[in-house]
Amino acid sequence: MGSLPQTGWIRATIPRGAYPSPVSLTTPIAPGEPLFWGDGLLARGLAEVRNDLDALSEPGFWVVIATFECQYTFARFDEVTRGPEGAQAMGWAPQALSWSSSLSQAEYMNGVEAIRENIARGRVYQTNLCRILSAPIDPAVDLFPLALHLATENPAPHSRYVRIPGMEIASASPERFLSRDGASILTTPIKGTATTPEQLLAKDNDENVMIVDLMRNDLGSICRTGGISVPRLLALETHPGLVHLVSDVRGELREAITWSEIFAATMPPGSVSGAPKSSALEIISALEPTPRGPYCGAIGWVHGERAELAVGIRTFWMEGDRKYLKFGTGAGITWGSDPQGEWAETELKAARLIALASGNEVASFS
Repeated sequence: MGSLPQTGWIRATIPRGAYPSPVSLTTPIAPGEPLFWGDGLLARGLAEVRNDLDALSEPGFWVVIATFECQYTFARFDEVTRGPEGAQAMGWAPQALSWSSSLSQAEYMNGVEAIRENIARGRVYQTNLCRILSAPIDPAVDLFPLALHLATENPAPHSRYVRIPGMEIASASPERFLSRDGASILTTPIKGTATTPEQLLAKDNDENVMIVDLMRNDLGSICRTGGISVPRLLALETHPGLVHLVSDVRGELREAITWSEIFAATMPPGSVSGAPKSSALEIISALEPTPRGPYCGAIGWVHGERAELAVGIRTFWMEGDRKYLKFGTGAGITWGSDPQGEWAETELKAARLIALASGNEVASFS
């Protein structure tokens, strides 16, 4: 297999003819039908759902939902085609939703100060602090039209939709977690967010470089000696309403590395946890009252030695009894963080997508 490109979508790396021709949405999709859509692919025909990492060693197209808490769901689909064409024909009517936050502004800002105290003591260099937004919703609502609406109005390179029993996800993620093509593996952490390039701060550069070092360390445990490189560092990417600092970390996997070893080395994603990761995760557990679930986890697919997994940010989801629509937002906290500024960053990241889904401005849950 050829190596992955430094940038671009996985659809550019799928050999022509690897999957059937695009389908049209005139092909009936039943309400509630298990489905994956993303990376130029549509997967239907759910064959089985498993929770053990050994599943990925077996043949087939496996959709992956890995929560931030490292709980895994793998769904094998039998029908995989390119498409669908004409996806934008499915309309989404914004829902009248009333959002609440797992952390109030005061609680979030106190959390920022707590992280800064841990940094001062030398326990961590950086920790990502998040809050979960939730709104009551009709359990019968289908999020597939929302996913297509987001792809049109807020295009992102790793947009995707998943529906399997117990979980439905509509994501506009801009961030690659892992791309794999044979022995070649690539991660593209995003750290540093603003509305314009001029608003990016020195702390944004520092955040990005710290996480690049973390990801080099994560990949180093599963890649051959000397096989890690950083082909892009602190590149500027523009997304709807936001600019990000983005870097690439590439590695060449050691022979016979399994998916179980890959996930053990890299989960949860470094860009949404912190450095050192183990200490950051302890702080997150102490400060965040609500599990993140698929938010900040990994969402995508694995097919043998090929894979495309996104970091589950800019993501809506419904789970369990489907009584709530959820959305996560957060910020990376460093010694140079200003609590008010970090709260504002969480609002900035949520505002556009919340408005697209519900017409509500982010200020409604401040």
